[in-house]
Amino acid sequence: MHTIHTMKSMINQRIHIAPVGFEIDRIVLPAVEMKADLVYLVVHDNLSTDKAQKYHTEIQKQLKKQKIKTETVYANRFRLFDIIGVVKKLIQENRKDSFYVNVASGSKIHAIGCMMACMMFDDRDNIHPFYPQADKYPVYKNNEQQTYGVKEIHALPTYQLLTPKQDLLEALKIIKEHDGRIQKKVLAEIAEERKILNIGARKENHSNARFASLDKKIIQPLLNTWGFIEEEKIGKNRWISFTDDGKNASEFLF
Repeated sequence: MHTIHTMKSMINQRIHIAPVGFEIDRIVLPAVEMKADLVYLVVHDNLSTDKAQKYHTEIQKQLKKQKIKTETVYANRFRLFDIIGVVKKLIQENRKDSFYVNVASGSKIHAIGCMMACMMFDDRDNIHPFYPQADKYPVYKNNEQQTYGVKEIHALPTYQLLTPKQDLLEALKIIKEHDGRIQKKVLAEIAEERKILNIGARKENHSNARFASLDKKIIQPLLNTWGFIEEEKIGKNRWISFTDDGKNASEFLF
């Protein structure tokens, strides 16, 4: 079995993130081989319908024997954006640690979500998605362990997934705080309060300057470049609403 080596020396902990499905060896063996300090186990958030609970318990038991700590986090296994958000948050909150993200231990949705989460960071030196290739693939029977052993561990490359700049994220947060639909005037006022607009020192026509800044810096990029919002005029007021893409993006971008 070949171990993935980091380009930089370990700064703090070696942390594994592994979705829990019907695999045991593909989580436990890489954690042991790669000397993990901690394994985050991503478990389905609806425990009453989760058929993988016995695997979760067995993985915890085996890792405890190896003196490897585990922590359980929850994400809906059927919702891609929920998985991306949970994995991204774990990495974001522990940026000095080295992360090894297992893309083979859960479902295909888990694999895509884990990979996308790894790609959302500018600095990815300490983020290592990997694919543990199983040794044996027996004929799968319902709810039984899918594979046995680990033949090889393959490091996977990451490429940057472009995301909006911070000021645009802050604006999306404001819209989300208002359930995805906000009067443009209110958005402008809150954006000014949170210092994400460029308004000159001139005090005359302040309202017009605020709208101009909002349009140039926030509305146009979110509308034309990202397609995350739409603008609608109702009576004398203009309203800003999430598009479907904007609503989805707001689930995992921040």
